[in-house]
Amino acid sequence: MSRVLIAKLGLDGHDRGVKVVARMLRDAGFEVIYTGLFQTPESVVAAAIDEDVDAIGVSMLSGAHEALMPLVVERLREAGAESIPVILGGIVPDGDLEAMEQAGVAAVLTPGATADEVVAAVQGAIERSRSTPAES
Repeated sequence: MSRVLIAKLGLDGHDRGVKVVARMLRDAGFEVIYTGLFQTPESVVAAAIDEDVDAIGVSMLSGAHEALMPLVVERLREAGAESIPVILGGIVPDGDLEAMEQAGVAAVLTPGATADEVVAAVQGAIERSRSTPAES
């Protein structure tokens, strides 16, 4: 069973959608750890390492993804945990998708993504991270 940490970064206080996503993943067989609202990149990475997760899912509706998502990926690298893929869900304009990919975000899910798409994105990110050779 894969373990996924789900988090809300920054000052985004909207949590209904992330709770739905957590349920989707649980129903698909994932073990889900939800950190709650108002997390920092540092707290998300610390929790991911402490919980020994296979992936991190971040929900952002605030528009702060350009500032905060690169920090999550950077903090993972600094902690030696860059093999943990990060999936972003929320309000992400099409014009920001390439920037998220360049920042190291494994997948981006936007409003309207189905449960099957959410599960496939998370499972795909985990599978890709497991098949990527570790850097020496």
